[in-house]
This record gives sequence, C-alpha cells and structure tokens, in this order.
Amino acid sequence: MTLQISENNEQITGVLDGRLDTAACQQFSIDIEPLLDNADKHIILDCNKLSFISSSGLRLFLSLRKATIAKGGDITIVGVTPEVKQVFAITGFYSLFNFQ
Repeated sequence: MTLQISENNEQITGVLDGRLDTAACQQFSIDIEPLLDNADKHIILDCNKLSFISSSGLRLFLSLRKATIAKGGDITIVGVTPEVKQVFAITGFYSLFNFQ
C-alpha cells in the first residue's frame, strides 16, 4: 500500500495504491499525517488503484473525516472501484463521504 500526496493551493490530493488491509494500516496511519495536518483544506482521495479496504482502513478514513470537520476542510473520494464502494455501502460509511 502506498500513498502519494501532492498539494495545490487550497487542495491536497492523496493517491492510494494497493490493499489497505490491517497489515498496511499501521504504515498508512503514519502516511496520512500530512493530510491530517492539512485538514483545513479540500482533500481529494484518489482511490482508482485501491483494490481493497479493511475495517481498519475505514477507521483511518473516518479519523481523517473527523479532522476535516474539526478544521473546516472537506474530503472528496474519487475513482472508487465497485468492490471498495460496496465495503463503504455495507458498513454505512458511504453516506459519510462525498464520492465522485
């Protein structure tokens, strides 16, 4: 699992690649720190290459969402595969995020 982050004015983009399973979540929690630090901006999570997300991964998405709410930013998730989208839907997390 990799996360590439780029910043452009008031927007920050994180491109996820791989499987966000329980084993990858420990490193991912470190990797998202720049996103948490910039939670006052518009964050785009590009999930085109995200092939799997576990409940631990969902928890990290939720912590990022809470940080953006607290700091006045927002999150848009783009490029979600049908399999990953189904996980968000089944868990009830789909309504918590803006998907495009």
